[in-house]
Amino acid sequence: MAKGTNFGLKTRDLAKAGRFAVNEMARAGTMAYASAATLGQRWQAFAAYAKEAGVKRLEGITGQLVASYAQSIAARVAGGELSAAYGQNLVSAVNSVMTLATQGAWESVSPTKDGGIAARVNVRTEIPDGLDRAGVTAAAEALRSQKNANGATVVELARDFGLRAKEASLLDARRVLQEASERGRVTISAGTKGGRTREVPITHPRQLETLAKAAAVQEQARSLIPANQTWAQWEETSLRQTRETLQEHSISRIHELRAAYAVERYQAETGHLPRMMNGKACRTEDRAARLVVARELGHSRIAITVSYLGTMR
Repeated sequence: MAKGTNFGLKTRDLAKAGRFAVNEMARAGTMAYASAATLGQRWQAFAAYAKEAGVKRLEGITGQLVASYAQSIAARVAGGELSAAYGQNLVSAVNSVMTLATQGAWESVSPTKDGGIAARVNVRTEIPDGLDRAGVTAAAEALRSQKNANGATVVELARDFGLRAKEASLLDARRVLQEASERGRVTISAGTKGGRTREVPITHPRQLETLAKAAAVQEQARSLIPANQTWAQWEETSLRQTRETLQEHSISRIHELRAAYAVERYQAETGHLPRMMNGKACRTEDRAARLVVARELGHSRIAITVSYLGTMR
C-alpha cells in the first residue's frame, strides 16, 4: 500500500483530508463555501468505503478503487435506495477532491462508463416471455417445420445458455460441445458485447442435448450461420423469421429467452424466485445470486440484472 501524508494536507485522517482540500479552495475564493461543504459531506461516504478496503491515505486511492465504489453505488441505485443523479454526484465528489489533492494529476472515473450508474437502466416488472418452456419448444418445432433448423437452434441456445442472438448465431457448437463434456462449462467469445469472453456452466443435462443438436445442425460450418451467408444476410432472412415465429408464440424477442435463463439460474442459486415474482430470498442471497447471473450473462456488475430480474433486495 502506498504511504504518504495525504498530499501534505496536514492530517493523517483520510476523511478529514478530503474536507481540508475543498476548504482550502473555499478560503482561496475559488469555490463557494456551500459547495465545499457539500463536497466534503459526500467525500465522507467514500472515505468510509476506502477505509473498509484497507486504504488509509489519499496516496493509496486508485481509479480501480473509485470504480468499485461507483459500482457499489450503482447497485443501490438499481435497488431504489438512491437516485441515479445522487449516485453520480457521489462519484463526482470523489473526482473533485482527488483532482484538488493531486493538483490536477487525478484521472477522473466516470460514474456511468466505469461505475454503471445510469438512470436509463430499465427495471423489469414482468415475468420474462419464455420462462414456460412449452412456448419455446413450440416455437422451435415450428421453425424446424419451416426448414429453419438453424433458427430453432438459436432459440434453444438463447434459452438454455442465456445467449444473445448474435452469440448463439456465431457459436461453434461442435467445439463448445466438446468443451462442455470435458470441463462442465462452455466459453462464449464470438459475438459478445464489447468482445468480452465469459464462461457459462453446465447445470442441467438439457444443455448438453441442446449443444448436441446444435452441432448436428452446424455440420462442417464454423457456426450456425451458413457458410454462404454474411451476418447481414443471415439476420435479414433466417434470424428475422426466427424472431417473427417467436412472436407468433407469445415471445416478444430473443432477448426475453436470455431473461428467462437469468430467472431460472437465480432460482437455482437461491431456492427462490426473484422479488418481482414474490420471491423471498434475503439480501445476501439475492446479491450473491445476481453476481453469478451477471457473470454468466457477460456483465461486470450486478446493477444491470434489474433488467432481467427486477429490483434487488
